[in-house]
Amino acid sequence: MAGKKPFGNPVPVSDLASEILDPVLRKRAGISVGLVQSWEEIVGPRLALKSRPEKIQWPRRMHEDDPFEPATLVVACEGLAALHLQHETGEVIGRVNAFLGFNAIGRLRIVQKPVASASAAPRPRPRQLTDSERKKLSGTVGLIEDEGLRASLERLGASIIGSRQRKS
Repeated sequence: MAGKKPFGNPVPVSDLASEILDPVLRKRAGISVGLVQSWEEIVGPRLALKSRPEKIQWPRRMHEDDPFEPATLVVACEGLAALHLQHETGEVIGRVNAFLGFNAIGRLRIVQKPVASASAAPRPRPRQLTDSERKKLSGTVGLIEDEGLRASLERLGASIIGSRQRKS
């Protein structure tokens, strides 16, 4: 496995960050990085934009002999997403439990608050290509026979060239 040797293969930064953040999140919020990262797959893209898991609240056990009780998942939501999440509570609980691998969550508690997301910021629009840039791009992809592939590569090239600064 990559990164297990002291001077071995390079390790992705996300693996290093997960190793550092996972124990902290487990201790402070009872939640794992994997659940936060997979939230969109669990609830779907529509709800994932307006919600995020905050913490898992486990019930206190007075004795070791007490039976296991499922926890409560606290989810932060914005506006109308809280209503949608409330209607899909049973399905979300089932999906979270399937993700965790056991019947860990029994309830969902929704807390309405702003959910900041980096994906909500509008993407910058690429600039218009000059005639010479357009001709060069057409010449580069012009020999590709498949029209769909050629058009896709032309759009990709236009977005890459358009995101660069124009040479003066």
